[in-house]
Formats: sequence, structure tokens, C-alpha cells
Amino acid sequence: MGWLSVLPPIIAIGVVLWRKEVLLALILAIFASEALQQANIITDLPMAGLAMVDRIVATLTDLDNARLLTFALMIGALLAFMYRSGGVAAVVEIIVGRGWVRSGRQASLTAAIIGVIVFVESNLSVLTSGLVSRGLFDRYGLSRAKLAYFIDSTSAPVCILVLLNGWGAFVLALLNAYEFNVSAAEVLWGSVIFNFYAIVTLVIVFYSAATGRFFGPLARAENRDTSELEESEVTEEQFEATRARFMILPLAVMIFGMIGFMLWTGGGDMAAGSGSRSILYATALACLTGYILLITDGNFSHKHIVDIGIKGMNELLPITLLLLLSIALGGSLKGLGTGQFIAGIVGGNLHPLLLAPLLFVAGGMISFFTGTSWGTFAILIPLAMPLVGVFDLPPAFLLAAILGGGVFGDHCSPISDTTLVSALAAGCELLDHVRTQLPYALTAGAATIVLYLITGLFLT
Repeated sequence: MGWLSVLPPIIAIGVVLWRKEVLLALILAIFASEALQQANIITDLPMAGLAMVDRIVATLTDLDNARLLTFALMIGALLAFMYRSGGVAAVVEIIVGRGWVRSGRQASLTAAIIGVIVFVESNLSVLTSGLVSRGLFDRYGLSRAKLAYFIDSTSAPVCILVLLNGWGAFVLALLNAYEFNVSAAEVLWGSVIFNFYAIVTLVIVFYSAATGRFFGPLARAENRDTSELEESEVTEEQFEATRARFMILPLAVMIFGMIGFMLWTGGGDMAAGSGSRSILYATALACLTGYILLITDGNFSHKHIVDIGIKGMNELLPITLLLLLSIALGGSLKGLGTGQFIAGIVGGNLHPLLLAPLLFVAGGMISFFTGTSWGTFAILIPLAMPLVGVFDLPPAFLLAAILGGGVFGDHCSPISDTTLVSALAAGCELLDHVRTQLPYALTAGAATIVLYLITGLFLT
């Protein structure tokens, strides 16, 4: 197939840069890939549409994929149980309401710590931390731009490091399409120590919060009034604090359940466990825990709880669809031979030392222009994983570069959903947030490139 095998990912990247629509980009890319695999591209074009449908359906017939897609919906229900029940608000109220915050630095640390605690979903982390900390920042004379920086630069890095969430499930589903010397779950967990951007970003966040030292526009940032529309959009998401156990117990069940099921499915070896089975079982058990807590509380009827769960699933439906199409594209490109072709071209012309930095930069650029780190993962992972064998590099090393690059681009992009939600949750103007956070993201990005070069010297 040669150079034509590169056409589908080029179409995907082109559409997301042009239209800012990842779902449309993935659909067109899958169609193009299936069309290229027909005997005659012109006469068999209608068959390419049917082949695309078959490809998507075949994705659902794989048990690992089906489990992860089910998890993507169930995590929406779990998040809704914890958030809409008032459990998240109660936990935050305990943290803040016991006199633990008595200075501007403590207010900054509180915002960052809440972002770490609520690691199950990035926008939930941003919204929770922002809504709680706004009054504290105003009380101690800290600008809303600083709050937006803290919550934005904490949420995604923590989610991509902890991985016991939808981020981990999404990436694991993409990795399952490839064969490694170790399990896909082990590759995913191994990426944590190489995810230098997330680590460096969190170090800078907590250093700034603890010392009160800032640089660039953020050091000179002052509060500005936000529009009534922005204010209403933020406040309507608040839920009255009820009982902390509505969040703590399901979250604990999910975390420890994930570890336990990984050990169980791996026969005592966590690295050999089934990530797709474990995360589904743990989430199902956590949802059951949340349901029992709510139904026994007496303030929630069965119908009300079910409605909460369905609303939560509905909120994650677009992400679930994105996951489905991403997996289907990866399978289609594998059949087309795109990865092998790129591996052959790159393998003869690129020094292994430069691969991770280039993947990080490419991920940053795609994420910056599209506003989605998940879409970036869906595009780059199918292209990069076949390079593992060519360069004899650890797959976790290359995966970390892609994941870090996606988050890096998100932090720089004014069209990222997390950037938008961070500005709204903090009550900060969007452009003020982008302008003040950019120097920090670029600093962390530059340090990350250097760290990948240094690490590459020892791995190549």
C-alpha cells in the first residue's frame, strides 16, 4: 500500500485541525482506511461504508473492548453518585471547614490538594476544586487566574498518573490492539515513571503553592469581573454537602477493588492481571456500594438513584463513542499496515534518541490545535506502538511521551475543554487563564524534552 497507508491518519489530523471535531475525523479516517483495503477503491466505495460498520461492530465483539466501553459508561454513573449526592461537597467541606486554611499559601495548597484527591475525572477535579477555593482565594487576596492555574495544572496530570479512572481505561483499550513482551496493563503502569511532563508540572504547582512565588504574567495577575453568564454556568453545578461517605467509600472500593482484582486475575501477579476485567469489576462494585449507601440513607429513592446514574452515563456517552471509534481506527490501520510502513520509513531515518521528544512535541501540537488530549492519544498511539520493535525501546517510554504531550497541548490550548472549565470554575476570564498558564506549561514542556533526551541516552 505504501504512502497511501498514511492517508487515513492524515485525514484524521487534517479534519481535527480544520473542523475541531474529533468524532468526524475518526469516522472519515476509518472510512478512508477501509476504502483503501477494497479491491477497487472507486467501484467498491459503497462497500467501504459497510466495511466501516463491520469494523466498528467487530470492535464490540472483542471482550476486552466491550468491558472497557462498559466501564466508560459505568464510571459516569459512579461519578454522578458521588457528586450529585453531595458526597464530594461534604468531603471538601470537611477539608476546608475545620480551620486548616489560615493563609494564602494554605489556600493555594488546598486547591491543589483537592485536585489530587478528586482524581477520578479531570473536569470533576477542576470544578470541585474551583468552586470550593474561590472564596478562599478572594479572602486572602489571591487572583482568580492563580486559582485557574492551580486547578488546571493539577487535574489532568494527576489523572494521567493515577490511571484508576477513565483516562487509564481509554489508553488501555488502545494498547490492547498491540502485542508486547509484557501485558498492556504493565505497559500502562510503566508509563507513570516516564511521564515527565505530568511530574514536572505537579512539582511546579506545589512549589508555587507552598512558597507563594510566581513568575511571568501570573505574578502580576489581578482579578477581573466575570460575566453573569459565566457565573451562572459555574454555580448551577453545585450540590449541597450531605455525607462524606457517599464519596469516600465508593472511591475506596474502586481503588482497592482494582488492586485486588488485578491480583486475582493475574494469579497473584499484579502485572499479569487483566486490566479490562479488573477495572470493570472494581467500578461495578463501587457503583453497587454507592447505590447501597444512597438507598439506605433514606433520602434517595430507587428511581432517583437510577435517574442519577443514567444522567451520569449520558454525560460520558460522547467519550464512550470516541473510545469506540478510536479502537476501530486502530484496528483498521493495523489491517492497512500503516504502522509498519511508518516504522520502516522512520526506522531508517530517525535516531532513537529523538523519538520520544518528537512524539511529545507532536502530541502537544495535535492537542493544542484540537483541544483534546484523548483525541491525540487515539491518533498517535496507533502510529507509535509499531515503532517499539523497530527501535527496541520500552513501549512505556514512548507511551509516556504521547500521554504527556497530549496534556501539555491541553494546558496551552484556549479551546481545550479543561481550559474552559478551569476558567469558569475559577471565575477567571478565559484569555487571562491561557496567558498566565502558558509560561508554566512551556517551562514544564522544555524540561520534559530535556529529560526525554537524557533518559533516551540510557535506553538506546
